[in-house]
Amino acid sequence: MKILLTSTSFQDTPGAHHDLLHSRGYQIDMLRGPIMEDELLPIIQNYDGVICGDDEYTEAVLTKGKAGKLKFLSKYGVGLDRIDLKAAEKLGIPVRNVPGVNQVSVSEHVLALLFTFEKNVHLQYNSTKAGSWKRWVGNEIQGRTIGIIGLGSVGKELVKKSLALGMHVIGFDLFKNDEFIAAYPEMKFTEDINEIYENADIISLHIPHTPESEKMINADVINNKFKKNPIIVNTSRGMLIDVDAVINGLSTGAIRGYLTDVLAQEPMEVGEKLQGVENVIITPHVGSRTFQSVVKQGSKSIANLFELIDQK
Repeated sequence: MKILLTSTSFQDTPGAHHDLLHSRGYQIDMLRGPIMEDELLPIIQNYDGVICGDDEYTEAVLTKGKAGKLKFLSKYGVGLDRIDLKAAEKLGIPVRNVPGVNQVSVSEHVLALLFTFEKNVHLQYNSTKAGSWKRWVGNEIQGRTIGIIGLGSVGKELVKKSLALGMHVIGFDLFKNDEFIAAYPEMKFTEDINEIYENADIISLHIPHTPESEKMINADVINNKFKKNPIIVNTSRGMLIDVDAVINGLSTGAIRGYLTDVLAQEPMEVGEKLQGVENVIITPHVGSRTFQSVVKQGSKSIANLFELIDQK
């Protein structure tokens, strides 16, 4: 049995997940992802299973794998938008992911970005590092309105933390979870996303990238629907925003800040438009990269793979 591991978070973080991975004596090859289609096509047929990150599993890759040894895909993480799920189903390649394990880490990262921006931590750090004692005036987040778009595991966790910090919360999702809404009556649930666009001081994105959600934050939304020049926080997918529209919104004041853990192209490419833009903070897709989260995600992705193998 030959397994390919491409998640860099898994590889870079020591812990029990490494022992579990090697516990069955399978041959483990490691590459540092994300691995694109042209890199996968020459090798994918050599592996029985893959523990993948945000690699590019197109129909061509999956077809080439199926013609060889490929039988299983186990996603380290939640997002499956880089895997052609229809092709995988057609080819009989089961795909598993690990929802519900990184919500604490990612929701904390949203707040870390927000506190950094509102308290000018990034500016003060660089200033004092350079020997200056220049002091900026920051902002409190208590009493502000945060609109949370997407109430999956991370969105729900952010609701809890935001309420605990004294924020007003508007939650949006296409699916109404009556049990969660009843448990957190302080949250205002809406099925009209415009209510968030019009009333939120902060907008946090927690939905998958799909054809319907691509560039959902666009020029029309920014110029015609935002009423309070919000801060946008994105820990989901870079493709949810129109980069040019966001940069223009920052320049006109329609958006006060864009805080993101994700880009449309990762790793960040030379010439990335958002790099160096004022009132933009970028972190390198590390929202779930805490020791605790990596061990949980790694162990669950291995357990998923072993389960698929044992079912064959």
